[in-house]
Amino acid sequence: MEVSIMVEGQQGLSWPRWQRLVRAVEELGFDGLYRSDHFVAPEGPYEDALELWVSFAWLAANTERISFGPMVSPVSYRHPVMTAWQVSGIDALAGGRLR
Repeated sequence: MEVSIMVEGQQGLSWPRWQRLVRAVEELGFDGLYRSDHFVAPEGPYEDALELWVSFAWLAANTERISFGPMVSPVSYRHPVMTAWQVSGIDALAGGRLR
């Protein structure tokens, strides 16, 4: 059985918090880390929020084994070609761990 973690990136996720979380997921032996792709929380833009693909670029460069990916990535947020380009580059950085 594989066990992964899912987090909401738009609900108070700052860079220091993301970095601690990513390191903990890998060190504690979880199989993966997944998150949603939303810019702000439904209640409004009052909390920290990290952009999905930028946060995954950091994860790819700073982990060795966990898989990761978006739970959802709405096509209305970005041009599909740009999204495909980002996904391809991040997956290459991660050695094929992006799901």
